[in-house]
Amino acid sequence: MDGRDGMRAADADREAVAERLRVALGEGRLDLHEYDERLQRAYAARTYAELDALLTDLPPVAPPERSTLAPVTAPTAGPLDGGAQGQPVPAGGVAARWLAEMWFPYLKVIAIVVTIWAVTSVLSRDLLYFWPAWVAGPWGAVLVVHTVTGIAGGEPRRQAIERERRRAKRQRRRELRAGEPDERDEPRPAS
Repeated sequence: MDGRDGMRAADADREAVAERLRVALGEGRLDLHEYDERLQRAYAARTYAELDALLTDLPPVAPPERSTLAPVTAPTAGPLDGGAQGQPVPAGGVAARWLAEMWFPYLKVIAIVVTIWAVTSVLSRDLLYFWPAWVAGPWGAVLVVHTVTGIAGGEPRRQAIERERRRAKRQRRRELRAGEPDERDEPRPAS
């Protein structure tokens, strides 16, 4: 038993463990449920031993230059990615793609409802009440809040990492399937 194990931990120690747990969640080493449990135990911990127990099965954080993790790459080269396949995605490209995924559906729907309003106004030969504001206003306000909190919380990067993780998983499945013998190629026993 280390001499410090029984010593009381400070708030800064609990915050350091919480940050390490956040990194482990981002790396995919912890699932959301386990992260939540460990985070609660970290903030409730009184001693260094209780904090150390939360990190025993996690590897230490390696500096980026020594990390064996590959940088996040774009799945395809597109106008919003900022990079070609296999090249690191710049932070601006990740944020731009995330913003486009959030805002383009909104803009499409608003264009449709404004078009409907305009056509009905022209057909009725009267400038009708601008009802699309009731669609655009609340939805837009929610999107603004989600955009601000998402960017501040690192949501674009988290989604890019998750997207890359899913792409790599699909690629591994394809490689495994390519290595399996095809049932049609095997000769059938004579009956």
